[in-house]
Amino acid sequence: MAETPMLEVSQLTKRFGGLVAVKELSFSIRGGEILGLIGPNGSGKSTAMRCVMGVDPPTSGSVRFEGQEIAGLPSHKVARLGVGLVFQHSRPLNRQTVVENIQVALIPDRLSMIFHSAEIADKARAIAQRVGLGGVLDRKPPTLAFADLRRLELAKAIAMHPKLLLVDEPFAGLTASEVAGFSELIAGFRAEGRAVLLVDHNVKSVAALVDRAVAMYLGEKIAQGTAAEVMRDETVRRVYLGGALMRAERAPERVAAGPPLLEVRDVEVRYGKALAVQGVSLQVREGEFVALVGLNGAGKTTLFNAISGLVRYSGEVRWNGAPLAGLTAAAIARGGIVQCPETRELFGDMTVRENLDLGGHALAPAALEERREWLFELFPILRDRATQVARTLSGGEQQMLAIARALMMKPRLLILDEPTLGLAPVILETLSKALHRLRSTTGLTVLLGEQNVTFALPHADRLYVVDHGKIAWQGAPERFEEEAAQMYL
Repeated sequence: MAETPMLEVSQLTKRFGGLVAVKELSFSIRGGEILGLIGPNGSGKSTAMRCVMGVDPPTSGSVRFEGQEIAGLPSHKVARLGVGLVFQHSRPLNRQTVVENIQVALIPDRLSMIFHSAEIADKARAIAQRVGLGGVLDRKPPTLAFADLRRLELAKAIAMHPKLLLVDEPFAGLTASEVAGFSELIAGFRAEGRAVLLVDHNVKSVAALVDRAVAMYLGEKIAQGTAAEVMRDETVRRVYLGGALMRAERAPERVAAGPPLLEVRDVEVRYGKALAVQGVSLQVREGEFVALVGLNGAGKTTLFNAISGLVRYSGEVRWNGAPLAGLTAAAIARGGIVQCPETRELFGDMTVRENLDLGGHALAPAALEERREWLFELFPILRDRATQVARTLSGGEQQMLAIARALMMKPRLLILDEPTLGLAPVILETLSKALHRLRSTTGLTVLLGEQNVTFALPHADRLYVVDHGKIAWQGAPERFEEEAAQMYL
């Protein structure tokens, strides 16, 4: 490994209007080193990488590559200096073959060199072989498997012969075996003396590969060191787990005996080539509170959308003993499964009361009034905001309204998707008290999706941990810290 840093980032700041996406970030990478830039989604990792590459100019700070200041240079000039970028989302030329895509990346800046096609074609084939695309040279991108599309993006970056390679979320959507293959390819760059900046939200994905890691949260660096040191850091654990893990006193068992109310069997969901949910099976019984915990991108929302009839899937979802396949999302909701989405999906120009009344539009007037009053007791702030339009509410108030609107439909199963995302601690406490009241005073069944484990633990009867689209662990909340907390990171 070289002694002098190849890349030095100092006090890097990037603002988008009033939003500070990256704040005074500093790190360095040496040749022959792989640095992992980690943090939950929204931490500023990809923005920092784009500032290094010149895709987004930094607001302030310094980016030096081999001693030369490159902050503010356009991306094509940064690339010429020897910096390559592998985007998270594939961007191939769909009308060209695999080898032709790589050839385009190999073509020099001087147009006169385009005609040296034999030499360029040979180099393209050699690169394709290196990344595992030798068997699909003449195929076009739309016919490729998802992993091969990722390999093609890597091949295009290699074609630029970079000294520093920036790789954004390399393992997203890949199977375990594909992750292992990709890791070998990236490790090969280190052996050649190149530097690699690996950006990922999942600590486990990069732990075995990187030499050092820098953890970010809300645009700032919160920890750095070896992957093991960063994973043990208390601040990192709070960011990923949501705080210190607490065992809560549990209410008396109230779960009904008999067959499950909801049963998911071997469900798989694909988005194009990407396998987002891989053979997931789970059960939820009447009156049970089940938490599905996992980092952003693990597949929680996709699974919920499959259950709710919003995306196509293979496998089986059974509700009260009957399959849901073929039913519309509206029919599933009318049948008792109501999802409160992560994105809330409120009607911003309608008042709080109008949003609630839309949720209860199928109720008789007296029942609608009774249900609304019950929800105003559950979330008193909504009574105070009843005539206020939804888009003017705070984030916490909007989340309460989204949950209340879902409850207006009198669901038998309430699916809550990331209800704590981006909320202040005082709002989390209010939501936690509301969920406790729902749990203790109603027979409602709840399926909660969360990355904040400490929010989920006090309420859940059982936990499932989802990782890269698969169920990695399941069990009682009391067993989580001992058996699965380290796995979660």
